Amino acid sequence: MPDITPYRVYACRYGAREATRREHFIDPDPRPDVSMPMDYFVWVATNDDRTIVIDTGYSAEVGTRRGRTHLRQPADALRLIGIDAEHVEDVVLTHFHYDHVGTVRDFPRAHFHANAADMQYVTGREMHDPRERGPYEIDDVSNLVRLLHEERLTLYDAPAELAPGLSIHHLGGHTPGIQPVRVWTQRGWVVLASDVSHYYENMESGRPFPITHDRKKAVAAFSALRALADSPQHIVPGHDPRVLERYPAPLLNLEGIVARLDVPPSH
Repeated sequence: MPDITPYRVYACRYGAREATRREHFIDPDPRPDVSMPMDYFVWVATNDDRTIVIDTGYSAEVGTRRGRTHLRQPADALRLIGIDAEHVEDVVLTHFHYDHVGTVRDFPRAHFHANAADMQYVTGREMHDPRERGPYEIDDVSNLVRLLHEERLTLYDAPAELAPGLSIHHLGGHTPGIQPVRVWTQRGWVVLASDVSHYYENMESGRPFPITHDRKKAVAAFSALRALADSPQHIVPGHDPRVLERYPAPLLNLEGIVARLDVPPSH
């Protein structure tokens, strides 16, 4: 067991949308019209020494325009567990899609950590194609470039330990630079997969989500997740409503909103 203070880890739900199975698998699904809702989360890893937020969600304006339900501002979701966005010092951005980097300005003191491949992609020639730029918001990209010029954004091109017991790992696939987060907890190494696997079923079936920059890398990333985690039960997907069913809320009044991920799942 590493000589590291374990982190408490939370998933905080800030948005949702109705969807069907056909929208969540790159291959045709035998039950395409069956309901398969999607939740939207930001995550937190915290111990007595530090607090690190993972992703910043989308804004109410962007969510409404894209037909998503905006339940609460991501900063308000964090406040429910005692995290004040204005005092957060470190934020990991797993990738640059609109629902993961949409409220960076709500974290005025934070230093951000992202992958260089995503920055190169969203500021490169591929953005001439509306299909490629569809999951991105120009205001988000502008904010990220501003953070870079303000020396508040560090870009990585290799795995990095950001703090004792917390590291990022560039896997690619869903986007060129997507990077899950590995966290040491009381139950061992937990991996916050983000959109490396939107649902448990994506990684269990080996079928990636349709928005995929590189299908081969997306499939290979499922095995990489398993290698990083202590077991498949230590991997937390990025959008699956079952996360809130499998993990307990830290308080009764937060059921259906916040899940405690550093404790074993119920199933």
